[in-house]
Amino acid sequence: MGLIVAVFLPLLAALLCWIKPLRRIAWGTTVICLSISFAMAVMTAAQVLRSGRAVAIPGWFEADGLSALVILLVSFVCTLAAIFAGGYMLQESHQKERLWWFYCNYNLLAFALIVVPAFASPNLVWVGVELITLFAILLVGFESTPRALEAAWKYAILTLMGAPISLLGFFVLYWAYRGSGGGTVETWQGLYAMSSTMPPNLLKFSFLLVFVGFGTKVGLAPMHIWLPDAHSQAPTPICAVLSGIKTTVPLYAILRLLSVILASPEARIGNWMVVFGLFSVGIAAFLLLQVRDYKRMFAFSTVEHMGIILVAAGFATHAGAYGAVSQMLNHSITKSLCFYTAGMVLLSVGTRQISEVRGLFRVSPFTGGALLLCSLAIAGAPPFPIFLSEFSILSAGLRSGHNVAVAILAVLIVVAFVAILRQVNGMLFGEPESTMPVKRVPLSCRTAVLLAAIPVVVLGVYIPGPLHSLLELAAQQLGGH
Repeated sequence: MGLIVAVFLPLLAALLCWIKPLRRIAWGTTVICLSISFAMAVMTAAQVLRSGRAVAIPGWFEADGLSALVILLVSFVCTLAAIFAGGYMLQESHQKERLWWFYCNYNLLAFALIVVPAFASPNLVWVGVELITLFAILLVGFESTPRALEAAWKYAILTLMGAPISLLGFFVLYWAYRGSGGGTVETWQGLYAMSSTMPPNLLKFSFLLVFVGFGTKVGLAPMHIWLPDAHSQAPTPICAVLSGIKTTVPLYAILRLLSVILASPEARIGNWMVVFGLFSVGIAAFLLLQVRDYKRMFAFSTVEHMGIILVAAGFATHAGAYGAVSQMLNHSITKSLCFYTAGMVLLSVGTRQISEVRGLFRVSPFTGGALLLCSLAIAGAPPFPIFLSEFSILSAGLRSGHNVAVAILAVLIVVAFVAILRQVNGMLFGEPESTMPVKRVPLSCRTAVLLAAIPVVVLGVYIPGPLHSLLELAAQQLGGH
């Protein structure tokens, strides 16, 4: 029951925001419904820890460790982004009379993001991922400025091009499943159980198609070119969702299918995932050195982290899988904090250009402190959680014999670390310009930042037992040895 409520409550919130008499309270409706959805996600995760699985409707809506973790992340980030949006959209948006439309589509996006990991069937996952794309397009172009519409158009073209490719991949997967004696209802659990009897060439071909099709939505290089534009032009609450979890959900589907491949004794593809992951990390690391827009900087960091997760999963070990799910968790909570902070910087000084922001600590201590915190955290400085997950990934790679890959990954992580802190240094400690306007940040934005900072600070020094158990369960679902 908790899983059904967590999935469908955002859909109810979208309907309530659409009803004309309730449009004035669209923000409050969104925050309340998503908060309850988050509470139900916590209950679902607790049920998974108790019994190993939460089944709402067999064959339709089920959750294991990996899907429960993603549902928890989605509901958490969506709730905080909704809180942040309350004051931000009133300050920044030029279309205040259409804010009900924003919250209506925002709830639809939240529904699509939560329903994907809740689906037991991979074919329904494809439908959910395409719904995410549709609702995200509408929100990226919400401001209707020429640059926002251009970003939405680029996002639509590049990501929708991947839809038929991934659909063909799922057709091939179903062909392999049915040809091996599978039942009429195809589920992730059934695929994993039958992977050893499915033709390895069909499995690999299916995975390649899904990887390319969904890779356009994850933002893996060289399919990432829509990502910096969309994340710099979309309203900041949408940037937090896009970068924190929208990229994670299609990656979840890729990793699900990768676990099926790894369970097959012949269809080996892990080393290729390491290569593709390193390529994404490398492209992102060097782009971070020359970026001029701080929202684009955090967007390129997303490309880096998606690549790191892919590398960890490609190691095909339990330790690598644990590092991958830990990186998914830490990326989502930290990257959303980064974009909330970027939104506060934009509200405070009115510019996205790194070179035009100087001495932020002096002119806005709260915003400056938040920027320093999130920059250190996302760059992977100790004792923040991304440092721990990246260290565990490097350690897993050494133990599995991927010494060259680990060496390359370590160098690229250091390059990205230096690039981010180099960009942020002038913003925080430079001499402020006397003409730089400074505005007060709304209370809802400050509240969201403080709430988002709690797990970023705590998980760097302490991982609660239930969360560690959930990560272990999630790593088991990814396979490896």
